[in-house]
Amino acid sequence: MFKKDFTAGAKSKVKSSAQRAIRAKVLETYPRIEPYIDDILPKKEQVDLIKLPDRVSLYSINGQPLFWQHMDDAIIPHLKIIHRYPWCFTRVRIDRGGIRFVLSGATLMTPGLTSPGGRLPGGKESEEWANDGKEIEEREVVVVDAEGKENACMVGVLKMGTAEMKEKKKGPAIENGHYVGDGLWKLDLN
Repeated sequence: MFKKDFTAGAKSKVKSSAQRAIRAKVLETYPRIEPYIDDILPKKEQVDLIKLPDRVSLYSINGQPLFWQHMDDAIIPHLKIIHRYPWCFTRVRIDRGGIRFVLSGATLMTPGLTSPGGRLPGGKESEEWANDGKEIEEREVVVVDAEGKENACMVGVLKMGTAEMKEKKKGPAIENGHYVGDGLWKLDLN
């Protein structure tokens, strides 16, 4: 979605009632973020709404990108928030071979997640922060880690549930929303 570099569009202040709605939606979508929500979205700070190409809205505070949303889809965290609070989000892992495709903006395919280097919830080495071992449903937002790397490389929306991925072992798995090095990552808000 953000393959090319772009400039930010119109910037406007978000009303306090809309800020409360955004905060509630974030807590509903990412319940593990609740202990840190006051650090991420302080009640007294002014949230800015920045219009981006392709009907994307970016929410920021003091020039720091927080979350983005395409039309009325799910609110998705910016990778900088994910890197600060990695344990708050549902995660999967791709194998080493899939890293270069993700960083070039390609749709993540199922073999990158089901191969020996990849990880889906419910496996032998399923970490506690990987959705507590439960299967992830289609259309949920997931953070993608890369095998052997410390930080997440992508955040996107599942095209099929993890149970279906394990069964089929082929096809597109995650729509590429935002990845390290894309236009949203490079966007300067100052």
